[in-house]
Amino acid sequence: MPTLAMITFDSTDPRALAAWWATRLGGEITLDADGFFCIVTVPEWTTSLGFQLVESPTPGKNRAHLDLGRDEGVDRAASVASWIAGGARHLGERGEGDFRWDTFADPDGNEFCVSGTH
Repeated sequence: MPTLAMITFDSTDPRALAAWWATRLGGEITLDADGFFCIVTVPEWTTSLGFQLVESPTPGKNRAHLDLGRDEGVDRAASVASWIAGGARHLGERGEGDFRWDTFADPDGNEFCVSGTH
C-alpha cells in the first residue's frame, strides 16, 4: 500500500515559496536542490511539503488544497490577522452550519484553509 510522503506545489520560485511556508508553519527547508526543488519539514507532521520549479503554473483554482487546523487556544480573528501579517491573502470566511473556516492564498496564489478543530 502506498504511503503519503509529500504534498508538492508547483511554483515559479520554489525557494521563496518554501521559505514562506517554513516560516508560517514553524518548519525548515530540509532539501534545496539548487532552487529547482525544495522540501519543507514541519515538526510533528508525518508528511513533508515539496515545492518544484515550473515555467508556468496551471491557471485557475487549485483542485487540491491544505486544510490546516488553528493552534489550540488561538481565536479565529488572531489567526486570520497572523496569516495576513505573514503575507497570505484572506479570501473569506466560509462554512456550513456550525463548522466555519477561512480560506487564504499563499504568495503564489495557492489556496488553503484554516479552521478550528475538525
